[in-house]
Parts: sequence; C-alpha cells; structure tokens
Amino acid sequence: MYRAPVEDIAFTLKHVAGMKSALDAGTFGDLGEDLVDAVLGEAGRFATEEVTPLYTIGDRQGAVLKGGAVTTPPGWKELYRRWIDGGWNALSGPEEYGGQALPTMLGVAALEMWNSAAMAFGIGPTLTMGAVEALDKHASEDLKAKYLEKLVSGEWMGTMNLTEPQAGSDLAALRARAEPAGDGSYRIFGQKIFITYGEHDFTDNIIHLVLARLPDAPAGTRGISLFLVPKFLVGDDGALGARNDVFCSGLEHKLGIHASPTCTMIYGDGFEGAEPGAVGWLIGEENKGLACMFTMMNNARLCVGMQGVAVAEAATQKAIAYANERRQGKAASYTGTGMAPIVHHPDVQRNLLTMKALTQTARAISYSCAHAIDMARVSAGDEAAYWRDRANLLTPLAKAFSTDIGVEVASLGLQVHGGMGFIEETGAAAFYRDARIAPIYEGTNGIQAIDLVMRKLPLGGGDHVHGYIAELADMAAAVRTSNMQDFGRTADALDAALGDLSEATRFLQKLAAEGRQDEALAGATPYLRLISLAAGGAYLARGALADHNRIALCRFFAENLLGEVSALRARVIDGAESLAAAGKTLVSA
Repeated sequence: MYRAPVEDIAFTLKHVAGMKSALDAGTFGDLGEDLVDAVLGEAGRFATEEVTPLYTIGDRQGAVLKGGAVTTPPGWKELYRRWIDGGWNALSGPEEYGGQALPTMLGVAALEMWNSAAMAFGIGPTLTMGAVEALDKHASEDLKAKYLEKLVSGEWMGTMNLTEPQAGSDLAALRARAEPAGDGSYRIFGQKIFITYGEHDFTDNIIHLVLARLPDAPAGTRGISLFLVPKFLVGDDGALGARNDVFCSGLEHKLGIHASPTCTMIYGDGFEGAEPGAVGWLIGEENKGLACMFTMMNNARLCVGMQGVAVAEAATQKAIAYANERRQGKAASYTGTGMAPIVHHPDVQRNLLTMKALTQTARAISYSCAHAIDMARVSAGDEAAYWRDRANLLTPLAKAFSTDIGVEVASLGLQVHGGMGFIEETGAAAFYRDARIAPIYEGTNGIQAIDLVMRKLPLGGGDHVHGYIAELADMAAAVRTSNMQDFGRTADALDAALGDLSEATRFLQKLAAEGRQDEALAGATPYLRLISLAAGGAYLARGALADHNRIALCRFFAENLLGEVSALRARVIDGAESLAAAGKTLVSA
C-alpha cells in the first residue's frame, strides 16, 4: 500500500527546489519550516490513511451515468467532504476569498500525495484550483464575489471546457457559440468532450469555464472568448436557483482513472424542457478568452506533471515491496537459505534504481517549477521577470518529462512484478493504465516540446536558457570540488551532459533564427528529454551534496542513465533530414 514519502518530499522542496532559502529569507512572511512540516505530515497522513484505501474501489467500479447524473464510486463523495473539511482545497487559494495563500510549492507537494493515493481523485480538485486562478486574475468583481469563495473552499468544483469533437488540440477549430442576451449575460450553445468531472455528485454546483465564439468574432484563436457557466444558476444572495441548460450526455469508457468521470457536455440543447441556451457570463474581454484560459492551463500543466511524479512514486513503492517479498532463483549477494528475494538480482536492482532515480528527477524539476512560480509572485521588476521566464521554461519540462516518466516507471514496475504484473489483482497494471493519459491531456507532450523550442528557448533574447544551464553547471562543479570518492564519475558525466545540452540548445536557436522551423521541430521532443535528464542529474547532485546518503542514487543516475543525453543530442542535430525523408513514406494522399 502507498505510504506518502513525506521525508523525501520535504527534502526536495527545501534543499533541491529552493524552499529553505526562501523561508530563511522571509520570502513567504511568517511561514516557517515547522508549519511546512506540519502541513506535509498531515497531508501525507490523509493520503495514506483515507485516500489510498478507496483507490481499488474507484478503479474497479468507476463512475456511473444515469439520467444525466453521475454517481462516483462508494465512499468517494464522503472522502471528498472530509478532504474539503480539512481545508485542503483552500491551501494555496487567495486569502481574500477564504484561501490560506500558502506557496504553490506546498500545494503541488500535497497534490503529489493525493494523486499517488488515487489519481482519479486527485485530478478533480486540480481543475477547481485552476478555475480559481483564472477567475481571480481575469473575472469581474461581481463574478469573483459570487463564485470564488465557494470554489476556494471546494464547496463547489470547477471544470475546463476546451475540446470539441472536430477540434482536439487545435483550438482555432472551436465551434461552440455564445450569443449576447442583452442583460449582460450570454447564451452558450455547443458540445464539449473529454471534460474531467464535468458532472458528479461531490458538490451541489459545478462551475464550468467554457471557450466559445461570439457572433462576428475573428476567425481562429483570436476570436475565442471565455465564459462562466454554472450547473445551477446562483442568486445575488448566493443561493442556488434554476438548473442551467447544460448536461452530461455520456461518459467515456477509459483505459484508466475510472473513478474520474470524463464527460461529454451539451450546452444549450433545452435540457429537461428548458429554454435553449446555457446562461453564462463573460470572463475578461471579448475575443481574449484564450489568454484567460491559459492561466488555467499553465496551472493544470504543472499539476498534471505532478500526476506523473505521483504515479511513478506509487509504482516504485509497490515494485520495491514486491521485490523484497517475491523469491526466485539464486543470487550471489543473498546469504540466506532457499530462493533469494528477487531484489538481490542485479537486473531487478537496475530496474528499481531506475524507477527511484527517474521519479526523483521528475519531482525535482516539478518542484523547481513551482518555486519559480512562487518567486515570480512575490518579486518585482527585473527579478519578477527572471522568475517568470524560469517558470515558463520549466513548465513544459514539468508537464512532459514527468508524465513520460510516470508511464516509463509504471511500465518498469510491471516488469519487476513479472507475470503477476500483467494480472489486475496485484494492482501494478492499474498504475500503468492511469499514467497513460497524462502525456496526452492538457496539451500532448509533443505540443509541450514545440512550446519549449519555439517559445521558451527565445526567452530573454535566447539568453535565459543558457543562464539556466550555467546554474546547472555550478552544481556539477560543486560535485567535482567536493572531492568525495563516493560520487565516482558523476562530475564527468554531468559535465558531458551539460555540454551536449548547450550544443543542442544553440543548434535549435540557430535553426529558429534562420526560419528553419520544421528542422527545429524535428528535434523538439528529443530535446525536451535531453534538457530534463541533464537538469535532473544536476538536481540529484544538489540533493546528494546536501545529504550524503543520497550520493549512491545520484551516482547510479549519472553513470547508468545520463549517457542517454549524448544520443539525444545526436537526434536533435542530425535527425531532421532522415525524419523528413522517411515521413514522406507515411503520407497516403
């Protein structure tokens, strides 16, 4: 059974991602290590003791749709009530609306634990938190006053409605429409698909954030507006009124996260005899909805990255426990009688250490992204701009690398379990099934790679990423000057990886400057993994320097996994021509 790794999480936050130095400097006011430790400890207890036991029930029974209403698995509604009663939804919410205004770093650390315990549970509040941020930054004061307090507390939940059947990631193809009603409200018409927690029984109201087009709006993404559409209309006194013209017409039958209802939502179809047209209100300016929604999407991308870390952690724990119990064959390192626990076999050790190392690198990258978000929020001027650029650079890494790692580590967990991993009753397969969606939603990982190469490498005139590489090089230099023999060839491996990263970065920046976009995009996905592995190795080194008990894992990563960076550099620099040539053979018309 999953047990929240509170000590590892706290260590990474404080000594790798930068929280301790910020706390020591008073960056977050009166917040100190004692409170951080208390919050993490209680979050870990709740995840371990209350969320984890309901995971299997959720996976096997799933959510059920009947008559337009969704029922979640037994015990889940009550679990959510205990969760919001504990104040967890309000952890990082704005103080003026009942939130605790704690750092994003603390919020995503808790989020990791909810998702490790049950990813189908943890994903629901993620959308609410994103809705809170979007409304807080872009909504009118009237909308904030009416909706934010109950969203912050978790009494109501929020959703994000982008995707339509004809428009997956291409938001320019959206067809949902909004018509002004003449009283300041709008009537929304259209269909949205893949809407997480679009309908459920956790709360008595659901607040949908919906992208739609106004009449005569410009074509493409320049003509998209964002609207708030509640399941039940809300009176000026905050009381629930009539049911709005929005309903769930179907639930997707998914590979994993079965307890999370993934809904097809219908707006403006005259639900239960209502006058057609879902009542909604504009958020932000007309035709500026994509900018408002991206506030929510960037929040969601980091949170989805945490899902990758979370599943990797849970899969690793299960695999290590199984490897210590399962006996098979002989092993030179085993001095007991009979067959050896498989944890003594070198190949199993390699798999388990790979799982641990990749999980920790993804955790460090994601927490460092959260740290940059926090620092940008509390800084001003050039310093704030620096931290915004850092958060922007790390967001695609946190989302894409971490979710790729979630799948990779869950797959290795199946391998450690052997044939029993392919059987559902052990629970190892469930992690793989859950993890597989994360590289797809909230912008596929290919889209994240495009964003990294085309939008993030040019930050600061192209210099910001090189400043980041220099910071990583300082960590490598600290390993070398430590003169600690236990590090082995770690410093050499880090230097080589960061050299490859610098060369690949300058190559892609040169292609972009010359307008050779297709060639740059050909190397985008391998580049994202390259920079993530190189950064991850440096973060492991920082952690090992702070706690020498972590040196062994750092050295394993450097000497066994970091060599992949060289091959990735070759793919970035030399792979475009062969990709283009072979790609032509795939085109049928």
